Amino acid sequence: MIDNRTAPQIWEAALGELQIQVNKPNYHTWLAKTIGLTYLESRFTIGVPSTFVAEYLDKNQRSLIEKALTGIVRREVKIEFLVTESRPAGRGEKAAPPHQASLPLFNPKYTFDSFVVGSCNQMAFSAAQGVVSNPGKTYNPLFIYGGAGLGKTHLLQAIGSSAQANNMKVAYVRAEEYTNQLVIAIKDKKTEEFRNRYRSVDMLLVDDVQFFGGKTQTAENFFHTFDELHNSNRQIALTSDRPPKAIQALEARLSSRFEGGLVTDIETPDFETRLAILKDKAKQKETELSGDVLELIALQIQQNIRALEGSLNRVIAYARLVRSAVTPDLAARALKDIGGDETPAAPVTPKLIMEAVVTNFQLTPSELRGRKRDEITALARQVAMYLIRQETDCSLSEIGQELGGRTPATVSHAYQKIAEDITNSPSLRRKVSKIQQELAAGSHRRKF
Repeated sequence: MIDNRTAPQIWEAALGELQIQVNKPNYHTWLAKTIGLTYLESRFTIGVPSTFVAEYLDKNQRSLIEKALTGIVRREVKIEFLVTESRPAGRGEKAAPPHQASLPLFNPKYTFDSFVVGSCNQMAFSAAQGVVSNPGKTYNPLFIYGGAGLGKTHLLQAIGSSAQANNMKVAYVRAEEYTNQLVIAIKDKKTEEFRNRYRSVDMLLVDDVQFFGGKTQTAENFFHTFDELHNSNRQIALTSDRPPKAIQALEARLSSRFEGGLVTDIETPDFETRLAILKDKAKQKETELSGDVLELIALQIQQNIRALEGSLNRVIAYARLVRSAVTPDLAARALKDIGGDETPAAPVTPKLIMEAVVTNFQLTPSELRGRKRDEITALARQVAMYLIRQETDCSLSEIGQELGGRTPATVSHAYQKIAEDITNSPSLRRKVSKIQQELAAGSHRRKF
């Protein structure tokens, strides 16, 4: 039995693992706002913000979460979810003004003060602060690019929260989410409402704009949104994993708009910056670690800040669980062994997902990709689209190409349909869950 007070630390370490294993949209949508509540006699309780999140995680991510927790505490763990939504304002308490309900909620950890500045990101940091100091004039647009986990979203949200504190109306959205919203708005004939949502703001922040590449209708819509905001000197800030000219299939006129302000990159942090980040993160966690331990982690983890923080979480959690001081030897053991002795599973790919689907639906790959439209084949195809969208970073257009050249709108519709149907159909829910468990276990690793 482990003291209940260790549950938040255990869950923080688990989130470090999960953040690496699931794609960024899924992590931010379903996991980022969860908390560890209690851990007692192999039962771990996770706090979630709504019943909807609880149901989704229970149906789609239970096995992945239990595997991550089991690896950390080194014994089998069963999870349960508890909704911890805020209680309504009581008598004498002020409710939030109605207009505030539509404001984006920025991660309180993503501020300028918590951003560790080094030679790898100095220019991007200064430019982000300049945008807040002189919105719409100094750098418009501001375009920040760099690899995953280097701090682009941190800076973008720091801009947004600072602008909100200055009473500016801010819209923050990930590019793929913008695309999905546009598809739904067109389907529901609410394009005017969608247009006003993004063109009536003082500042527009868009994360991961590389997803606009190859999406003609979305690019067309965003081009006009960009022009309307820019022409009225309203601030635009964008992030991407590559510079504008390197975004594949991005319209030239949109690329030139992105390059019209300041384009700056964030590079992989050098050793000194990684060490400073670790010191800052340890301080935030109110944990004292020796310089030798921090240097060991900084030397071993070099790819990005997200992996750096996840490794720090693992070391701290491991030390607390074995009730030992954090020494360099213990840190080395934690980074090597805390996930167990299993060989890391190969990444889940569209081909592996499609193989699992055709096996479970007793179809052939050509039937799945083809034009056959009987009930079973159509359902299998929609499940494949849903799972590829869920388990990989593929864009809607990429998923459509994998499934025989379907349109992004078709993929979006299939995703929404299966997401709704698994809530109402226990048999479909079991089938989808079975496929996900097989993928997690690596059952389908043969050639497709």
